[in-house]
Amino acid sequence: MLPVRGRDGRADGFVRRILGTRTAWTPQGDGEFFCPGCGGDRNYQRLAGRRRLTLLGVPVLARGAAEPVVECASCLHRFGLDTLDPPTTRRLSVLLREAVQEAAVSVLAAGGTGSRAAQETAAATLRAAGCEADAAERLAMTADAADPRGPLTALTPHLATAGRETVLLDAALIALADGPYTPAEHTALTEIGESLLLPAEAVERVLTTARTPS
Repeated sequence: MLPVRGRDGRADGFVRRILGTRTAWTPQGDGEFFCPGCGGDRNYQRLAGRRRLTLLGVPVLARGAAEPVVECASCLHRFGLDTLDPPTTRRLSVLLREAVQEAAVSVLAAGGTGSRAAQETAAATLRAAGCEADAAERLAMTADAADPRGPLTALTPHLATAGRETVLLDAALIALADGPYTPAEHTALTEIGESLLLPAEAVERVLTTARTPS
């Protein structure tokens, strides 16, 4: 029979020196993620674990599977698989560029394709979002009808409210570049706001703000 804990805890320490648990990790894949420990994009390795009971440091009995983890290649810290859910900084930049692009094209298609002022404003907005100058000019000049819900829906969970309102504001400024909102432009902007999960009152506030000279 194993000794029970004494008042000084020495018996418990004795047991821990005899019995223990060890986890053996096996690599299952790798990739890139945003490491919470490093605060930036890093490579990771996904690990699967098997627990074993040890006696005097020697594995003697299987204790089942451990929860899989990801290990940062830089700081070597381990995290749960939910750490892979947020996009990397690089991926977030791509999502933002695609969302701004689709919002701009949607507004232009609603009534700004024939306006040089709207096209120039759209091109400047696209360049600011990371599009190359030539591509931005081409998209602004040849806007086709677009459904912004895909890119905007993908971006929305990863963007704070202020950031989502900025995306809508930029689209509103494109619509206003050649005059007041047309009914089609207002509808397009409302759909963009809905895709960004902004309440109706927030959408109208942003559209009103866009009309107010700074």
